[in-house]
Amino acid sequence: METPSKQPENSNMTHEEEEEMQHDISKLRDQVQQISLSQKVTEAKMDGLKKGVITKSLLRAATKQDFM
Repeated sequence: METPSKQPENSNMTHEEEEEMQHDISKLRDQVQQISLSQKVTEAKMDGLKKGVITKSLLRAATKQDFM
């Protein structure tokens, strides 16, 4: 998901500043990827918990019906 960046033709940035900016951008991309992965893990855990609650509810309902 590379976003092309266009440098202004008359950039006043030094080479060192540009390298630092690229490094900062890279760090931010890594952080975004980590957050995205964390969200996916959290969603998977929530889905698992929901399925567990539904299963327990169904088992309780089935058990109550057996005793009626």
